[in-house]
Amino acid sequence: MADRRVHLHPLAADEAEAARIWYAERNPRAAEMFLDELDLAIARVAENPQRWPQVRGPFRRYIFPKFPFSLVYRFTPASIEVVAIAHHRRRPGYWKTR
Repeated sequence: MADRRVHLHPLAADEAEAARIWYAERNPRAAEMFLDELDLAIARVAENPQRWPQVRGPFRRYIFPKFPFSLVYRFTPASIEVVAIAHHRRRPGYWKTR
């Protein structure tokens, strides 16, 4: 199956940047590791978006193995939209109206 094009919702991009900054202020290596984990999540989801479980309606969730975040997305045959880079301690489902 061909990889689908991945788009980040603007608020998901903001969440990823905020997390990167938070980690960078504490440990630059942790910030790099977070971005690596994000890249891996996007690549895995693009490769096989049906692999991860549905969480609400059309949304699915890939859980980061090393950080307390999930990549929340929905997909069509042509593309994948990442709607949130959700921290596990943030209010569940806050992203469902995106």
